[in-house]
Amino acid sequence: MSECKINHSTEDVRKKFETQIDFLPSNIKEAFPTFLESGLNQESLNAAFHFLKKYDLSTNEEKSRRDTELWKLMSNNSEK
Repeated sequence: MSECKINHSTEDVRKKFETQIDFLPSNIKEAFPTFLESGLNQESLNAAFHFLKKYDLSTNEEKSRRDTELWKLMSNNSEK
């Protein structure tokens, strides 16, 4: 994904999650709210936003890649 110059807020990410929730796998749907409330740094917020952006329009292959990367991001953040 290309680097974005916009810094997304927690609320931006929450809204994007809500628009994509019906398309996400259950493990991400269940874990994401806790992840979002864990005090994310700007880099994590931006990454999460872009993994969610246009998720519903992605190919199955792209969704799988995003699922893996988003799960890694969520897992790495929970270890801190």
